[in-house]
Amino acid sequence: MTQSPAEDALIEVVLAALADPTRRRILDGLSAAGGGTATTLAQNLPVTRQAVVKHLAVLHEAGLVVARKTGREVRYSVAPAPLATTARWMTDLASEWNRPLQAVKRLAESGE
Repeated sequence: MTQSPAEDALIEVVLAALADPTRRRILDGLSAAGGGTATTLAQNLPVTRQAVVKHLAVLHEAGLVVARKTGREVRYSVAPAPLATTARWMTDLASEWNRPLQAVKRLAESGE
């Protein structure tokens, strides 16, 4: 379960960005709609458009969203690679924890 220093840094930034429930809802909204603007996202959130812009900046810095300027609008979409790296780390971590738990279960079930 060894990551490179760059992967460790990426996972740290992604987890920090995802710690906020509003940012998770923004990612959910972008994923469901296939992208969107701060204005369209704010329509479905209990925060202002300006707050959505700030959250999008954090997500962008974490590499979780891609921003594309179209005229006067900035359209955002989900960037899956950082999520995949973080999910892979979490899966590996869960697997590491699961091995000793399975051994304890086998021992308990054997009655020894």
